[in-house]
Amino acid sequence: MKKWKALSPQTRSDFITYGIVIAAFIVLRLLSAFGMLSNSLTGLLVPLCAYIIMAVSLNLTVGVLGELSLGHAGFMSVGAFSGVIACAGMESFIPNPIIRLLIAVVIGGVLAGITGFLIGIPVLRLRGDYLAIVTLAFGEIIKNIINCLYIGIDGAGLHISLVSSAELGLNSGRVVINGPVGAVGVQKISTFTFSFVLVMITLIVVLNIMRSRTGRAIMAVRDNRIAAESVGISITKYKMIAFITSAVLAGAAGVLFAMNYTSLSSSKFDFNQSILILVFVVLGGLGNIRGSIIATVILYLLPEILRPIQDYRMLIYSIVLIIVMLTTNSEKAKLYIGKIKARLTKKNAKGGEQGE
Repeated sequence: MKKWKALSPQTRSDFITYGIVIAAFIVLRLLSAFGMLSNSLTGLLVPLCAYIIMAVSLNLTVGVLGELSLGHAGFMSVGAFSGVIACAGMESFIPNPIIRLLIAVVIGGVLAGITGFLIGIPVLRLRGDYLAIVTLAFGEIIKNIINCLYIGIDGAGLHISLVSSAELGLNSGRVVINGPVGAVGVQKISTFTFSFVLVMITLIVVLNIMRSRTGRAIMAVRDNRIAAESVGISITKYKMIAFITSAVLAGAAGVLFAMNYTSLSSSKFDFNQSILILVFVVLGGLGNIRGSIIATVILYLLPEILRPIQDYRMLIYSIVLIIVMLTTNSEKAKLYIGKIKARLTKKNAKGGEQGE
């Protein structure tokens, strides 16, 4: 107890976040082992983890850096389709699916990071609405490029065409990406355990960046650009660090997401996907990593939970969104929640003193 009290409030908050995620994983594994989860909910666990990674990584750009990005689904698609290609190419000489998935996640993350760097050079010179519009355009460009790609693989390696699958010239190989149809014949190798590990890695990376000197510099750029520059903080450098880190994590999430389905089209990573992830971030609280996780879990699972009342589930979903937005932006609600937290803190402190 004394060691716990000796920790800084930020460190305690981070450990609580880790604990919540670990506890949720253990509970879900136990429920699954005892057959208490439906097949539909079990099938949502891997995508849920992918969306948590996306929300946490986007919060680094939107909440911590303070820049509005609407092209996060573009980085996810780069990771997803590069991961599918990497896994298809490794099937013949790496039989272990987990190792293939791990390598694919690294490849997808690196390629998404490179894409983020190339996009960030011109984009990060912009601010506000202009940045949002350009990142939105980037996401649509990536989607349309993938729609024109035909990629196959055989003993001679990769074959790429922008015309049709017939132009690939495959010799006893198979088509991996078939233009507008997207990725086909994908082997499902994503697992909930691997997804949980990737979520924990994402949390460790993002939270450590936020608590580090780099994170403080990024937040200084967000709070007052001119003051940060006047004390020697490189605006471009720290904006690029946040943007690229966010892109790498989004690419890794894309691989995880893609390898959970047997087929995947680029339409899955359109503008609506970016907006959905932004909704998770905004409702969870800008800069609030734990809030992003909770908001993602609730809002992603809510439509499935409400499926028995099919006629009203999207109506209820919309009402929940409105209520949460009104609550998070109400000063009275914030004061009321603060009072509840203060009471709970006092009770815990009294309980700890009595225990000692």
